[in-house]
Amino acid sequence: MNAGPGKPSGGGGRNRRRRGRRPSNQRGQRPGPGQAQQNPDGIYTAPMDHSYRAAMTGGNNGQKPGRQRPGFGAAYPLAEPEPLPVREDANSRIFAFVDDLFFAAKIQETARKMNVKVEFVKSDKDLVERMEQNGEEKPSLIIFDLNHNSVKPLTLIPKLKSKLKKGTSIIGFLSHVQGDLKQKAHEVGCDMVLPRSAFSQNLPQLLRRHGAPEDVEPTVQ
Repeated sequence: MNAGPGKPSGGGGRNRRRRGRRPSNQRGQRPGPGQAQQNPDGIYTAPMDHSYRAAMTGGNNGQKPGRQRPGFGAAYPLAEPEPLPVREDANSRIFAFVDDLFFAAKIQETARKMNVKVEFVKSDKDLVERMEQNGEEKPSLIIFDLNHNSVKPLTLIPKLKSKLKKGTSIIGFLSHVQGDLKQKAHEVGCDMVLPRSAFSQNLPQLLRRHGAPEDVEPTVQ
């Protein structure tokens, strides 16, 4: 029976199947938020984790610079400690085997701000001569550029460590990708090995702590 004008067929359309709707158990259904999905090849893929997403986007979850949510911003830099009192008669308690001009200049500038004396040495013989000028006072800190071009830090460090014992700390710095060199430096007696960035950031605290005379109580930052 044909429907008349203005009269839909099929009983008013109540029992008609709507086109385009898929059954709820069909494979092509899109998963809800946080659910895993399976592609036509049968490979299981989990939703992207927030930490992984942050790593892929530089740690800011894809947000534009300057628009981070409160509490999720970059860490604040360390505050510089107070300079030590000026003492013209103080001996050098820190020596450095550093031939990198950038870091040598940075160490000199930081030492000047902290009122700390740092002497740069080129060989173990040079260090012994400087130490003899200080009398019985041993160095508090010896800094090594573990990529030094003129000396061999891995050979020199154990010699100095056996001679100076526990009274002297030895700190080395290197590139953050030199994992094998870091392990070897620890094995031969280096007390602390830092990446260049961490060494540069902590330099004021290190120089103040080790550059203070024995009668000055170091401050803890």
